[in-house]
Amino acid sequence: MKELELKYGCNPNQKPAKLLVREGELPLEVLNGKPGYINFMDALNSWQLVRELKKAAGLPAAASFKHVSPAGAALGLPLSDTLKKIYFVEGMELSPLSCAYARARGADRMSSFGDWIALSDECDAATARIIKREVSDGVIAPGYSAEALEILKSKKKGNYNVVRIDPDYQPAALEHKDVFGITFEQGRNGLEVTEALLENVVTANKTLTAAQKRDLMLALITLKYTQSNSVCYAKDGQAIGVGAGQQSRIHCTRLAGNKADIWHLRQHPKVLGLQFKEGIGRADRDNAIDVYISEDWEDVLGDGVWQNTFAVRPEPLTAAEKKSYLAGVKGVVLGSDAFFPFGDNIERAHRSGVEAIVEPGGSIRDDQVIETCDKYGIAMAFCGIRLFHH
Repeated sequence: MKELELKYGCNPNQKPAKLLVREGELPLEVLNGKPGYINFMDALNSWQLVRELKKAAGLPAAASFKHVSPAGAALGLPLSDTLKKIYFVEGMELSPLSCAYARARGADRMSSFGDWIALSDECDAATARIIKREVSDGVIAPGYSAEALEILKSKKKGNYNVVRIDPDYQPAALEHKDVFGITFEQGRNGLEVTEALLENVVTANKTLTAAQKRDLMLALITLKYTQSNSVCYAKDGQAIGVGAGQQSRIHCTRLAGNKADIWHLRQHPKVLGLQFKEGIGRADRDNAIDVYISEDWEDVLGDGVWQNTFAVRPEPLTAAEKKSYLAGVKGVVLGSDAFFPFGDNIERAHRSGVEAIVEPGGSIRDDQVIETCDKYGIAMAFCGIRLFHH
């Protein structure tokens, strides 16, 4: 099949719409549902991310995409009891691949609501069961076990989007894009992210642990498929905060840093101890937790909003308590798709526990950025490669 008709393009008024290849056959097959234009944009970008992440790390990988940027990306590492709880997978059978998706979905559960999922390996039943429980638009993978496919086909009253892609497909070296009737042509970004990109450590602290190198590569691969400008915080084999599509780099750093802080604060004892009413769904819990962490909870308690969600009136998580908890956060790394122009980005990253950074370098203020890293003992590598994605 060379073409696949779509219902419409980005918006319902944009018709006709279709997928097509100039040569050969489409490398994908729709096994269930009827994916749309944006679904396939998410599917093809997220598939590239997980394929490259698995190649770089040698572990199953998953991504959670929304509007052509990752809300989360992760490797299939085991989950702690705390992560099982905040990812809502306690008591479930977990495989390496399902752990990868639980991590990817759990990075930013607010943004992942209604996501597109990419899996590096054949989808197994354990992963399908997690997917079935979450609000999601569809999934792309190189294959599906018979049991997993039946589970996924039962989602959304039988209309859930399931796409299989040929894992051996290699696109042409040149890619094209039309804007306003004009065709752009460029060489496909085939850059391979390896540890070689981390060798030029320019700070006084020149030590990068094996875990930091793994997480820095994960951040770079995530950024390769994130709408620019973009910054990614990562920890323990997963993205924990992605800031995408901002015009200013400091706004990327703040946005991603705030998401990383919320990810950490979801593990605060007060948050873990929240008691919800019977029948409250995961999405409503996520919304309530986000408000509990992010808002002035005294005002919310005063309005009585808590009564609709919580079984017991929560004690406020004060600004002082949040600051104290986040001050103890360590082990976070940070990647940037272009150079940091000012040291303010490093100051913000330090507040979120960042201990290692990778960025291209090349700013006229590189010395200021390095000096700020040295002030906090942060190790920073200049990879020399920009990763803009549009």
